Amino acid sequence: MNQKILKELLYEQVARIGKAVSSPKRLALLELLAQGEKTVEQLAEELSIDIKLASAHLKVLKDARLVGSRREGKYVIHRLSGADVAGLWVSLREVAEEHLLELRMALDSMAADPSQLTSLDRAALLEQARSGEIVVIDVRPRTEYDTAHLPCARSMPVEEIERRVAELPRDKEIVAYCRGPFCLLSDEAVRLLAARGFRVRKILDGVSEWQAAGLPVEGAGPNN
Repeated sequence: MNQKILKELLYEQVARIGKAVSSPKRLALLELLAQGEKTVEQLAEELSIDIKLASAHLKVLKDARLVGSRREGKYVIHRLSGADVAGLWVSLREVAEEHLLELRMALDSMAADPSQLTSLDRAALLEQARSGEIVVIDVRPRTEYDTAHLPCARSMPVEEIERRVAELPRDKEIVAYCRGPFCLLSDEAVRLLAARGFRVRKILDGVSEWQAAGLPVEGAGPNN
């Protein structure tokens, strides 16, 4: 094969990945699947789109080998094809945040109150969680927590907080997290707990960010 044609083919193959992640909805699908396996029905509900559209986006991701699936009874279960795909999502988002002022402004508007963010870095957070100085809560659905979660984190889905609030100590700071910087579940958790007098903050990390930083997680691990 002509070397020039071969080189073009190489770039074309890599571009398949770029094309697959060129849709906001497909990026959102990758973020959701980084939390664990889900059916198309679950994904469509999470994104507030119809099942037909969700299936079409999944097909593009499957064609690029970023997503795989398996059948379980009458359901088709979708998953990322590897942990590196979750890392790809984190890398794309971090590059965008570094270079796109519009994204940074949007993120700043989401976190309008800087006091809601913990001042602890990842190492300090891990140390204090392990020593019991702080309580880390995972406010994602329990199935996502069971797939993988930050060390020492307790599962407390945001919709369960009001009825389980007595389980949390009032003499320690509570640190909430969800799926990453674009996730609003932790904001809702902070609002609910602060209204009840808790010292509570959030972190922007989710499991994918934690793993991308080379830090340990607990549980089976996404897509392992």
